[in-house]
Amino acid sequence: MKRLLPTSTAGSLPKPSWLAEPEKLWSPWKLERDDLIQGKRDALLVSLQEQLQAGIDIVSDGEQTRQHFVTTFIEYLNGVDFEKRETVRIRNRYDASVPTVVGAVSRQQPVFVDDARFLRSLTDQPIKWALPGPMTMIDTLYDAHYKSREKLAWEFAKILNEEAKELEAAGVDIIQFDEPAFNVFFDEVNDWGVATLERALEGLKCETAVHICYGYGIKANTEWKKTLGSEWRQYEEAFPKLQQSKIDIISLECHNSRVPIDLLELIRGKKVMVGAIDVATTSIETPEEVAGTLRKALQFVDADKLYPSTNCGMTPLSRQVARGKLNALSAGAEIVRKELLGK
Repeated sequence: MKRLLPTSTAGSLPKPSWLAEPEKLWSPWKLERDDLIQGKRDALLVSLQEQLQAGIDIVSDGEQTRQHFVTTFIEYLNGVDFEKRETVRIRNRYDASVPTVVGAVSRQQPVFVDDARFLRSLTDQPIKWALPGPMTMIDTLYDAHYKSREKLAWEFAKILNEEAKELEAAGVDIIQFDEPAFNVFFDEVNDWGVATLERALEGLKCETAVHICYGYGIKANTEWKKTLGSEWRQYEEAFPKLQQSKIDIISLECHNSRVPIDLLELIRGKKVMVGAIDVATTSIETPEEVAGTLRKALQFVDADKLYPSTNCGMTPLSRQVARGKLNALSAGAEIVRKELLGK
């Protein structure tokens, strides 16, 4: 990316009301069959247009084609039974009814490749596509087959690599793996989590990113954050290993969080997507607030490696609020961009 401080979103954008219930996380689709296929494409068009109008540099599909950032991908895989469900603890925070791994997992067909190809046909801007990471995938299932988190993660890593290579061939410039589980299972992250992530990106020539955050602004996450104390140092556990990894970009949460900004020193040399927009509030940041977060990050991230972004996805927010936050992100980045260029 040649532009200084290129902006992007970390994840989802709100869905139109005709596709899914607004301001509701993982809302069921309102359409079916062919109407749903066309509705997703229409929503992608709308999402892209709103990003472009806000001046976002690296655009995405806004995750309009996904009901859930993990299970929508898993729905396309063999070896997982969505009718056979079990209740599990998700990231040690909340209970959820999840599908069961009943046999060897494999990818029967490309999942998002046609959608990525469609997005590529619509814009010359750099495009980013998000996939769930191996560790977060296994934390969203009940495993009755492998009975080993590590074994299942390696299998998912191979499947993700297949999908990622086809996304790259479809014209995707950055492939992002979402790994919120990296902020919870520290021993596993260092024992095999980063290694399985590297397997997922093996052989890719496009840029790769890993997104690690403290989650959407849902009750389970906000309650968990209250237990973390005055400083959130979870990144400290994974950053040294990630700094040595093959991943190109590390995406993290900064604005309105208790993450000590000096933790960025642990990933010095990596490109960093700095979350400068709080997705857990409906309050719209001012451009100067965004600029303030970016200035702090520049103490530890070289300017040519800093990518202003959102903390996480914005699906639970209204489209009006999300639009305001995207505008603030672009305006705040422009303030700092002019400062750096001496204009």
